[in-house]
Order: sequence, then C-alpha cells, then structure tokens
Amino acid sequence: MDVTIAPLRAWDDFFPGSDRFARPDFRDISKWNNRVVSNLLYYQTNYLVVAAMMISVVGFLSPFNMILGGTVVVLVFTGFVWAAHNKDVLRRLKKQYPTTFVMVVMLASYFLISMFGGVMVFVFGITFPLLLMFIHASLRLRNLKNKLENKIEGIGLKKTPMGIVLDALEQQEENMSKFTDYISKVKD
Repeated sequence: MDVTIAPLRAWDDFFPGSDRFARPDFRDISKWNNRVVSNLLYYQTNYLVVAAMMISVVGFLSPFNMILGGTVVVLVFTGFVWAAHNKDVLRRLKKQYPTTFVMVVMLASYFLISMFGGVMVFVFGITFPLLLMFIHASLRLRNLKNKLENKIEGIGLKKTPMGIVLDALEQQEENMSKFTDYISKVKD
C-alpha cells in the first residue's frame, strides 16, 4: 500500500475568519459525521502539526509520562480495533458510534495511565489535541477543494495516514462508502 502524506494546507485556509465556521446540525448525525471525516482527511497535516506542537511542549515538561501515555493509547486503540474486527458487538459500536468508541478507548487509556501517575500528561498531551481536532473538524465548513480531495482518497487513488486511521474506525463519507462499494462490485 502506497501511503502519501497530505500537503500542509495554508494556515489562512485552516483557520480563517468566522465566515468559514458554523455550528453543525446536531439533528443530522450523518451530515455532521461527513463534515468531520472530510475535514480530518483534508486538514490532517495541519492537525498533525498542531498536535505535534502540543505534544512537544508536554513531552518536554514530562518526557517519560508522555512516551508512556502515547504507548498506552496506541496499544489500547490497536487492541480495541482488533477486538472490534473479531466481535460483532464491538464492530457495530465502532461503526454506528465512532465517538463513543474513541471515548471508550480514551477512558481505558486514562485508567491504565492513572496507575502510573501520568494523568495530567494524558489530559494535556493526548486528549486535548484530539479534542481540538474534533472541535475544528466539526465547526469548519467544507469547501470544493476539500470535497474533491476526499473523493480521490475515498476512491482509493490516494492513501494517507488519517485515511488509514479512519478506515480502522470504519468511518468514511457516507456517499463515498456507497460509491466505493459500487466500484468494488464492478471490479469483481
């Protein structure tokens, strides 16, 4: 699998004035999910830079706890994804309620990390960057270039790190999921 790194988007595109941000429609979960997935894919490198800055600051202040926290979260996430592939109940939870699934992973990580005393590092170094990404992805309106890039990724012409994580969570734009199912049937 050829993984490509998405380009860093212009910062004035990533965080422009309030005219490009709007509250999502909480009644239409599917549309909100599409917005979040689309923005996570499109701005993934910007999110990585912001998270890396925050992780660097926290890691500088407490390097052992940051490495421990990151390792625990990755292992717990991998374990939950593996379990979800093998248990239908977890698979449905992951597919239908991805936010709940991620919160369960984070809570399990929190309890494991609390045994080692690194809770504040976990909160500020891991949870806070994820929360900022989710808030930005929820509020940022999509533009035409954003939608086009996501279609290319969804068809399979391009694979990025965020696309791999979202595939593990079984999250795609709803229309794209239907389109890729159709393409795979045509190939067969």
